[in-house]
Amino acid sequence: MSYESLPHFLGKIDLFEGLSEDTLSDLIERGTRLTVPAGQHVIEQGADDTGLQVVLEGSADVEVNGVVREPLKVGDYFGEISLIDGLPRSATVVAGPDGLGTFALSALAFEPVVRENPDVAQALLKALTARIRRLESDN
Repeated sequence: MSYESLPHFLGKIDLFEGLSEDTLSDLIERGTRLTVPAGQHVIEQGADDTGLQVVLEGSADVEVNGVVREPLKVGDYFGEISLIDGLPRSATVVAGPDGLGTFALSALAFEPVVRENPDVAQALLKALTARIRRLESDN
């Protein structure tokens, strides 16, 4: 991530693609960067916390109901489901062998941005429906 700015990086992710510079700046001001050492749990399946994280550096291992899923890499994100519905986490995410650096947005920080910027809600819907289509095509 060191070779480009955070707004530029986030603007290329499907979740934020097409958002104005002002909206991206607003999101970035409301978020924070997190660094997680290798092997440390980032989120636990079933936990009540909510929030979205975008992988900026490193990788993360994912497990859902004891089943290992594809690892997360730079540009991937997690937590969007609980961010929207407020329900417990649907997966466990553990920082990979090189640790994990993320940009994180809490539900409290994200909600006003969605209310004030319908483009954010639209981008989120598009990203989620694309993910659903990918999952359906894999079966």
